[in-house]
Amino acid sequence: MSAQFKPSRRAIVKLVPAALCIWVRSAPGAAATSPAEKLDIAVIGPRGRGRDNLRACRAENIVAVCDVDEKNLAEAIQTDAPRARAFTDWRRMFDEMHKSIDAVIVSTPDHTHAGPTLAALRLGKHVYCEKPLTWSVDEARLVRQAAARAGKATQMGTQIHAGDNYRRVVELIRAGAIGTVSEVHTFIAGGISGGQRPADTPPCPPHLHWDLWLGPAPFRPYHPAYVPFRWRGWWDFGSGMLGDFGCHHMDVAFWALGLDYPASVEAEGPPVHPESTPPWLVVRYEFPAAGERPPVRLTWYHGNRKPPQFAEGLVPQGDKWNAGSLFVGDRGMLLTDYGRHILLPQEKYRDYQRPPQRHTGVHRAPCRMDQSVPGGHAHHVQLRVRRHPHRSRAAGQRGVPRRRPTPVGRAQPRHPQRPGGRAVPPSPPAPGNVMPCALQHAR
Repeated sequence: MSAQFKPSRRAIVKLVPAALCIWVRSAPGAAATSPAEKLDIAVIGPRGRGRDNLRACRAENIVAVCDVDEKNLAEAIQTDAPRARAFTDWRRMFDEMHKSIDAVIVSTPDHTHAGPTLAALRLGKHVYCEKPLTWSVDEARLVRQAAARAGKATQMGTQIHAGDNYRRVVELIRAGAIGTVSEVHTFIAGGISGGQRPADTPPCPPHLHWDLWLGPAPFRPYHPAYVPFRWRGWWDFGSGMLGDFGCHHMDVAFWALGLDYPASVEAEGPPVHPESTPPWLVVRYEFPAAGERPPVRLTWYHGNRKPPQFAEGLVPQGDKWNAGSLFVGDRGMLLTDYGRHILLPQEKYRDYQRPPQRHTGVHRAPCRMDQSVPGGHAHHVQLRVRRHPHRSRAAGQRGVPRRRPTPVGRAQPRHPQRPGGRAVPPSPPAPGNVMPCALQHAR
């Protein structure tokens, strides 16, 4: 790995309950859930974020747990789901238990998100899938279509979206605190890169089903350079720093400015590696004007690159900001990360009267996405599914526009260029060109 960046789990978990505690079928406003009203939930991938998701749902009935690593599986069953059935293959789990499952949580590596998500939706299950929603753009389209047909509650793991800070930022931008915004700079320190493919072939641990871990990816021998964390730096399995964190940090810009699909994308980075994600990258997305909003350029930086405003001294204590988004308006700037934000220049905004905060109480529905939800991400999903169980969120309408720019951006250095270095805008595939993602990846 090159210059690994590992965010503080404590910092993220403090923002909101860890993921999903979802789909309680009690009446609106009910204070408790009876045993008969609990959901029967299957968890695919119970380690890392999956463990947080599993533990957030322990008040429900965890009926099945699936993991390709038998050690992880045994630990999850013993510690968090003693009554659940254990599986190493999610296909077998659905074959044997689909009639006993109401909802599915998918917390596997990126390249195996789409397969179980699609299977669950086609079986009529509610689905929570960790970010990024899928490994590729084509998979995201398939999931969106399946979610629309299924009519079930869906959610992508963008828990920062439910935190109070992003909501305050959206209110400020929409209230015109910094004027008209025409550019946003999103950045994060460090990079994820696999490097050269290992030449040695150590034995696979007996508790790991390597073929199932590979799933739809092309075969390669087992190596600890891939598992458990480092798969993120290999194109066949992950999507690098941009795919791993772009959906979190770009989310606030999409939300505040009402962005959809970019008209064009250009990128710069190190020489393209056929197998490893880049240790640094700068990607520029051009979004067309919409309504009264002018065109917007959103620039992504990782690998210790930062927006030029930091070098120009326009950001006080810039070394204290290792990740975030900088909104640039015609009257000022706003800098935010997951849990804090500042208006710049600070002297100008010292006496600024902020717009009123807009919170949603537990007895109000539906939850508008420009309002804060007491209890955060988990409670947001609970409210939505109790009152509107057929609405998708993130895995359907909202997730695909936010998911699409990250694989498009990471793909640009490997795609044809326009004269002047600008990459060709992404175009939708012709009907029939989208391959079933459970069988093979379409790059």
